[in-house]
Amino acid sequence: MELAATLKSLRKKHGWTQQQLAERVGLKRSLIGAYEEGRAEPKIDSLLAFSRLFEVSIDRLLSGEPSVREDATVDGERLAGRKLRVLAVPIDPETNRERISLVPVKAAAGYLGGYGDIDFVEALPQFSLPIPELSSEETRRVFQIQGDSMLPFLPGSYVISSYVQDWTSIKTGELYVFLTQDQGVVFKRATNYIASTGEIELVSDNPIYAPYRVHVEDLLEVWKVQGSIQWDLSSKFGTEDAVLHRLDALQQEVRALRTELGKYVA
Repeated sequence: MELAATLKSLRKKHGWTQQQLAERVGLKRSLIGAYEEGRAEPKIDSLLAFSRLFEVSIDRLLSGEPSVREDATVDGERLAGRKLRVLAVPIDPETNRERISLVPVKAAAGYLGGYGDIDFVEALPQFSLPIPELSSEETRRVFQIQGDSMLPFLPGSYVISSYVQDWTSIKTGELYVFLTQDQGVVFKRATNYIASTGEIELVSDNPIYAPYRVHVEDLLEVWKVQGSIQWDLSSKFGTEDAVLHRLDALQQEVRALRTELGKYVA
């Protein structure tokens, strides 16, 4: 019954309902109730999901007793993003080396639920890139982007990324792919506020999109973008158009403000 009591205690500590917890780990609410009442035992993949979400070891989930070291280091580990994350990586059986997985747009939604599942990751397209600039010692993934928030990166382009183990190393102004609890896979430029607020600000290169912040507790994976591949070389829509759109929006806002001020002056 230790697991049932620990799971219930951790859920209440975060202020979540059983339904909210179920949505965060991809399970049914009735199953969460069964776990908390001791009527069922979670499988290993569910234990891993709880472990990542609550940032506690599986031993603690099962026993309910945190170790001294775990309590002493949890804050630093949590902010750095090093706490209890399992990275599923496909291996070439012939060379025993890591292969690069491709996450196309059509698989992006499923990636949120399957990023830690080796079966899901191995089902993604895999390949190698014999490019001297890309060290074979790093874990890489290629993500296909969508939307126009990062122009001049065009929708449908592919970004080559390397896995970021320590989130405190995220550099302000550089490009990353973030896997978040609420937004799934997003490609943005980062502003690092981890040291002060525990947050990363995600910034679009297209100025018509406002930046927003994500707390490290809502981050699942971070990948540093190292290059891109795009096929549509005929498109002329670039940052100039985005700037013009933004200027037009600002002009409309100024006109609206002048109208409001005119009412008070009159």
